[in-house]
Amino acid sequence: MKIDIGLKDNSRKTVADALAPMLADSYALALKTQNFHWNVIGPEFPYLHKQFEELYGELAEAVDGLAERIRALGHVAPGSFAAFDKLKQIKESTGAPPAAKEMVGELWHDNEALVRHARKVKDLAESVGDVETGDVMIERMQVHAKAAWMLRAQLE
Repeated sequence: MKIDIGLKDNSRKTVADALAPMLADSYALALKTQNFHWNVIGPEFPYLHKQFEELYGELAEAVDGLAERIRALGHVAPGSFAAFDKLKQIKESTGAPPAAKEMVGELWHDNEALVRHARKVKDLAESVGDVETGDVMIERMQVHAKAAWMLRAQLE
């Protein structure tokens, strides 16, 4: 069926292709944050355990919204570890879990990376007239900037 949402076919594809790595990075960050939630130890445990749970819960909702936006644009959302591995920039935490302070630092930097990534997708989407995706990216920038600030503040 023909999609007629006011965007040209090539514009919809361009935006969907830009959203796919954002989706992969968001999924990777959700998994990393959940891993840290499960494995954090030390005196900061109660606070960090709860904070990490809130962060990965928000990311899980974001992942769904990003995938749905790709679908609304008429394209298939990537949905496998293999696909995400090819698309993502967020580095996994492998091996023994880092100390709590290092977890906080990694998540701080990863959230800042997602702000920068969302800004690029927003600019691209808006350049082809897709203000809806631009709005989604503004929301992602706000969420990730706040998360980065809250994590960074714990290290200052």
